[in-house]
Amino acid sequence: MNAKERALVVLLRVSGAVMLLALLAIVLPTDWMAATHRWLGLGEFPASPLVDYLTRSASALYAVYGGLLVLLARDVRRFAPVIVYLAVTGLVFGVVMIGVDVTAGMPRYWRLGEGPMVLVLSAVMLWLARGIQPLRGSSA
Repeated sequence: MNAKERALVVLLRVSGAVMLLALLAIVLPTDWMAATHRWLGLGEFPASPLVDYLTRSASALYAVYGGLLVLLARDVRRFAPVIVYLAVTGLVFGVVMIGVDVTAGMPRYWRLGEGPMVLVLSAVMLWLARGIQPLRGSSA
């Protein structure tokens, strides 16, 4: 395994582990969610079944994605085409999230942190994964 492959493994593991922390938000008491919402400067948490559903299901999806990144890190050569796909779709997702954050009126720190961070991580993932030659005879 070369240096780029090792760096990709670290990036996937760290990113995946951070995203797996979203598991906590799935079971987070709503009162704690509301307190965090206020602490972030977002005002009062809108108490409704839809908001509760969306926050928990988004957290679940982030956790699933995090688990996938950890799994892919186990064999970056075998899964190189999948990693490239996730990096490219991550670039698109980062742009979409910048638009969502702006139109939703998210605070500046959020707009600068979410979409741009996804873009940077996805670009680095793509750069690291593009040169990897998948193992012969294997398919992802």
